[in-house]
Amino acid sequence: SVTKVMSLLLIMEAIDSGKLSYSDKIPCTETAAAMGGSQIWLDVREELTVDEMLKAICVVSANDCTVAMAEYLCGSEEAFVAKMNETAKELGMNDTTFKNCHGIDEDGHVTSAYDIALMSRELLLKHPDITKYTTIWMDTLRDGKSELVNTNKLIRNYKGATGLKTGSTSVALYNLSASATRGDLSLIAVIMKAPTTKIRFSEAEQLLNYGFNN
Repeated sequence: SVTKVMSLLLIMEAIDSGKLSYSDKIPCTETAAAMGGSQIWLDVREELTVDEMLKAICVVSANDCTVAMAEYLCGSEEAFVAKMNETAKELGMNDTTFKNCHGIDEDGHVTSAYDIALMSRELLLKHPDITKYTTIWMDTLRDGKSELVNTNKLIRNYKGATGLKTGSTSVALYNLSASATRGDLSLIAVIMKAPTTKIRFSEAEQLLNYGFNN
């Protein structure tokens, strides 16, 4: 879900500070393998590189990969979530409390459209390399055995789209942080609680069009 924007921010920070490298191998824990929702069905016997994990998180919103990365970086998902909340405070995200790193419905796990825009902006400004992953339309993992198709349809249909992250749960409905760049103007549009996936994309397009036209 769009919660993963914060997880990606922390992962990219670790990469850009030299704490983590794209080629590092990340093991899959029992906890990560047991995740529900969108996933790539990680197996506890396999390891993926950070590069592959990022593809899975950005393109198909893989919850299992997000948890594996969180545990690898901070020792536990709880410790990683504490860091997410700390960073949220620093960014002035006053309406946000993270209870997990993936965004599956949980009591008290809340954010706002404005806060999603704040963390999206931070990710895009400070770690522009993330767009190498968020602009992938289709790719594969595991020597072509796992196919990835981006959950963000704007990547294929919207001129200048750079990402960023979709999300949907039964409680939150269909959400999207949509980013696009045309010329030297970069914009972010956030859609929350859209009743259908189609509506979230058309609403985001309308907002972005408005921004670029005005």
